[in-house]
Amino acid sequence: MNTIKRKFYTMIHTPRIFMKKFSSTKLFKLLPDKLALKIMYKNTFLKKLDLKNPKTFNEKLQWLKLYNRNPEYTKMVDKYEAKKYVASILGEEYIIPTYGVWDSFDEIDVDSLPNQFVLKCTHGSGDVVICKDKSEFDEQKAKIRLEKSLKTNYYKIGREWPYKNVKPRIIAEKYMEDICTVTELEDEQEKGLTDYKIFCFNGEARVMLIATDRFTSKELKFDYFDRDFNWLDFDWTHNRSQTKPSKPEKFDEMFELAEKLSQGIPQVRVDFYQVADLIYFGELTFFHAGGWEKFSPEKWDETMGEMIKLPQKKK
Repeated sequence: MNTIKRKFYTMIHTPRIFMKKFSSTKLFKLLPDKLALKIMYKNTFLKKLDLKNPKTFNEKLQWLKLYNRNPEYTKMVDKYEAKKYVASILGEEYIIPTYGVWDSFDEIDVDSLPNQFVLKCTHGSGDVVICKDKSEFDEQKAKIRLEKSLKTNYYKIGREWPYKNVKPRIIAEKYMEDICTVTELEDEQEKGLTDYKIFCFNGEARVMLIATDRFTSKELKFDYFDRDFNWLDFDWTHNRSQTKPSKPEKFDEMFELAEKLSQGIPQVRVDFYQVADLIYFGELTFFHAGGWEKFSPEKWDETMGEMIKLPQKKK
């Protein structure tokens, strides 16, 4: 392994296109986490990853991947187990109803599910199958997509440690719609949920991301706001909207709930949906976009980084 490590340490200083090619190889996936993160960071940001004195948000996320490995985090990112965890703190009324959880797609009895439902993997990110009308549901297409996700090792992709020991399963839950959004849309296919993502730091909720057009054919928009609903002037992960989104009715309550869920955690993103006048928990995320997305303007990477107070290093 020492010979392999020496070769890949030299890769950190090689052209970006060369590193990108090797980052998808089986050999790369065998690398120790620290070395892999250094290579991926240099490939993404064209500069060395400073783990001794991290300053930016993205640098600190890489540090947390290596040195903040609380076993509880595994339960918190499991999309099935997280519901139990959140219900124990906030109450069952904030949890989207679950229809079932299975180890494989073939175990699912689609006929027993309601006309509308959502399928997703408990260990995954982004692979969501939405059924709005079971008479038009393409079961084979859903199977291919979800079985591919079941085989994907999300820990190895970005070295996000909490996902390492999550058991890959498929969960079915109730299909939800944002009533406020639906009334403004003429196209039935454009119905969807607005996603409210709150960045918390040691139990203090500081920034809300409002994600619009998430499950529609339109371009996804990410807009960021502080606790006073000031529209923050940066793009990150996706472009901002052309006009300022409306302040959600449950804005303050969502911040309060997020703080209850983030106590004692250096940094975590708490996601909610609002359906009519009800708030529902979405998920807990420790590494927004894996820590690989650039801020524009770049200064915000350090501004957000200042919000993270790193704990004592744990190996």
